[in-house]
Amino acid sequence: MPRATVHKKDSPASKAETKEKQLPLQKLRIRLAAYDHKVIDSSCKQIIDTVVREGCDVIGPIPLPTAIKKWTVNRSSFIHKDAREQYEMRVHKRLIDIPNPNARVIESLSSLNLPAGVDIEIKM
Repeated sequence: MPRATVHKKDSPASKAETKEKQLPLQKLRIRLAAYDHKVIDSSCKQIIDTVVREGCDVIGPIPLPTAIKKWTVNRSSFIHKDAREQYEMRVHKRLIDIPNPNARVIESLSSLNLPAGVDIEIKM
């Protein structure tokens, strides 16, 4: 004897859940870069304090890999090949995500004074 299949109708709650899953969440992504790690950490703390004060969630700061650029230069002319100097430049990077930011957060972040030497890139 074959079994009867029962089809469930979509309940209003399940339709609402699927609509929420389909809507893209707005996310504010802040990427910081600086040569000094102390300056970038203080800037991250300042940004996070501002966002939390306005009542939004914060993901981060997420440390990204440090970019290290190295140069080797001869100290003198071509005669003294063994005498060299080595230089390096480190660029420290951090990432901060703010899911579903409100207008007050964006306004307070735009009026934020960060120290010199910190490069900021903000994406929606």
